Amino acid sequence: MNLEELKKLREEKSLIHKKKKREYYLKKKVQVKKVYDYELELNDKDFNSKIKEIIKAQKNYLDNRKDIIISKMNDYKNKKKEYYELNKEKRLEYDKEYREKKKEELKKYRKEYYKRLKENKL
Repeated sequence: MNLEELKKLREEKSLIHKKKKREYYLKKKVQVKKVYDYELELNDKDFNSKIKEIIKAQKNYLDNRKDIIISKMNDYKNKKKEYYELNKEKRLEYDKEYREKKKEELKKYRKEYYKRLKENKL
């Protein structure tokens, strides 16, 4: 195979790939679009019942995922705790530097502030 044939083959394959990709995204786009007619769904007669159905569906969803959510929260807490235990010295050092820096900035600010106050009084 020479260079021209390879280029042609590569271009054909990329076009096929692009076509598949486009079809996939168009298919997803069609699936995602769901149009609601709120006047029909939430009319005065069925409004309360629709709201109750929505609430039940959300509650069921949360109840089904409750264990997963709690386990994820606990995992996050444990990871955070481990991270803070591992990096305790770094954190303390950084906090100390940060406090000192802020203290110096505050001193400068106070000096400038009192200087301006004196100037304004005179």
